[in-house]
Amino acid sequence: MGFDTRQRLVTRLVVAGLVAGSAAIIGAVGARGAAPAAKMAARALPGAGTYKVDPDHSFVYFSAWHHVVGVVRGRFDKVTGTITAVPDPDDCAVDITIDTATISTQITERDDDLRSADFFDVKKFPTAKYVGRGVRRAGDRWVMDGTLTIRGVAKVVPLTFTFKGLIPDTPPGKPARATFHGMAETRRGDFGMIRDNLMELGQPPAPGADVQLEIDVEADRSGPG
Repeated sequence: MGFDTRQRLVTRLVVAGLVAGSAAIIGAVGARGAAPAAKMAARALPGAGTYKVDPDHSFVYFSAWHHVVGVVRGRFDKVTGTITAVPDPDDCAVDITIDTATISTQITERDDDLRSADFFDVKKFPTAKYVGRGVRRAGDRWVMDGTLTIRGVAKVVPLTFTFKGLIPDTPPGKPARATFHGMAETRRGDFGMIRDNLMELGQPPAPGADVQLEIDVEADRSGPG
């Protein structure tokens, strides 16, 4: 066997080894990646039951346009309610109450203004509500076409959310605790908050939402579905 022939044979063996090794590595990585994917699919919704929102670990965050190009961020510090999970997605439900007086943007003067009659009017409307029934899949998330009520005005506002899983270190004898993260968007003017809109949103006001909402919830299972 000549040198060139031996060299070609060695090269083929090396290439074949690299291909086999790469296939083994890819297969191992795929196997490791399959477990989280399966786990995510399995926890797409929590087990059937009624889950009570824990106000100490649940918050509604918002960001709102400010002078067209800026953004003001804040949150509501008291959220209560229930989440009902059942096998049929059409019968899953939420009933969430937000204490509007707990609004906080970390600026006292601004917070007092937001509590006034020009905005949330907390003396007349101390709470906001989000109520809905039925969810549908949207990729790896869920969507609920619930009704948001602020200042006595009710509007359908789709909520896109994920069930993040059960907290693994719940003390023995304590109920399972489920965690959720949701997002939605709306327009302040739809709820009668129109003061400063020309200054805040421009003329004419840009189409689409001017307020984005995020909600993080921890909820304890309190009963069967």
